Amino acid sequence: MLEKVLIANRGEIALRILRACKELGIKTVAVYSTADRDLMHVGLADESVCIGPPPAAKSYLHVPALIAAAEATGATAIHPGYGFLAENADFAEQVEKSGFAFIGPKAETIRLVGDKVSAKHAMIVAGVPTVPGSDGPLPEDPETALRIGREVGYPVIIKAAGGGGGRGMRVVNREQDLIEAARQTREEAGAWFSNPMVYLEKYLTNPRHVEVQVLSDGQGNAIHLGDRDCSLQRRHQKVLEEAPAPGIDENARQQVFQRCVQACVDIGYRGAGTFEFLYEDGRFYFIEMNTRVQVEHPVSEMVTGIDIVKEMLSIAAGNPLSFSQEDVVIRGHALECRINAEDPKTFVPSPGTVKHFHIPGGNGVRVDSHLYSGYTVPSNYDSLIGKLITWGATRDEAMARMRNALDEIVVDGIKTNILLHRELTRDEGFCSGGVNIHYLEKKLGAVR
Repeated sequence: MLEKVLIANRGEIALRILRACKELGIKTVAVYSTADRDLMHVGLADESVCIGPPPAAKSYLHVPALIAAAEATGATAIHPGYGFLAENADFAEQVEKSGFAFIGPKAETIRLVGDKVSAKHAMIVAGVPTVPGSDGPLPEDPETALRIGREVGYPVIIKAAGGGGGRGMRVVNREQDLIEAARQTREEAGAWFSNPMVYLEKYLTNPRHVEVQVLSDGQGNAIHLGDRDCSLQRRHQKVLEEAPAPGIDENARQQVFQRCVQACVDIGYRGAGTFEFLYEDGRFYFIEMNTRVQVEHPVSEMVTGIDIVKEMLSIAAGNPLSFSQEDVVIRGHALECRINAEDPKTFVPSPGTVKHFHIPGGNGVRVDSHLYSGYTVPSNYDSLIGKLITWGATRDEAMARMRNALDEIVVDGIKTNILLHRELTRDEGFCSGGVNIHYLEKKLGAVR
């Protein structure tokens, strides 16, 4: 097993990684900005190193500072968590060139699937179903672009090849708007992602967002841990997730599981990963692959009993997978509510000092959070302050436990979106299962 892991992240995921390391007897190094010296995992780690001032560009995104911290503390590996540098191929490459194990895929794999055009091509080769589209970069030649648009059929969506986080996408409903929309998206893609390449896909009008969790050791062994439904979104940002996805055609589900596992073997994937799909009319359509641990990974852990982060650590140490597909059994149902420090109506971030934090309890309740009473939530980073997860033998039981937990949880001193989650877990449409990705924004527009 790895000897000492530097955790190149902050907040709840840093604490999650630290706990997994401690269970395995691995020493830990916490890095932190000057705004984060009071984070819980910083005090719990074997060693801690300040890597810079609050701006992420000068701390958590500053590669020389992270490498220097690993060298100074004698770390043998670096876990990037999610966000920040987690899917940065250059960082992964620099980590391994500096003599450390990168707890994630190889740099070339991140480059392959990080670019949505090359990722889509790799999935087509592997037999993973994809959305009809340009099957490569959208040509700048207007005539060719218009021909592709007509063949695919309107509406279409233009996406940045290097995009993410809901940016670099533009829906086009009419042929006469295509060329200008492509030009604007290229400009945005160049500014946001330093990559002006865009591609075109059929725009599905009422899809769900369903993803498949995989683990692969890069030695020819890969498994899936079932699927998750992440359709409750606001501005392309996930709000509430569940596993397994309700109301999915079982034949389509099993076929896509097999294709995802085979794709991992084909590309030599190493570590935890997620295949993200749009699901409509009983069919899956690949949209992207995330080469890191996901925020919503706990729901997959709850229904399988498999610790995804511990498995990532083991794989990075060079071990084969600890489980075979036959060992994976989906039991019950799990839900996860993302708790953000924000106004539940305006969604404006709400940093500040937490006066009182009470964690809910009971059978099947899990809380992943770095909060504690007296902790000050800084204004410099993402507003996610915790995740409330419940498990039940059935979806109804998991939902009932989530309602109870949301009624019990207390975060005083700052505003949070707990009130929104209380509404959602009592919403008739969501409780019936299978809502599409537009459902939440339509609901918010109707009631606010």
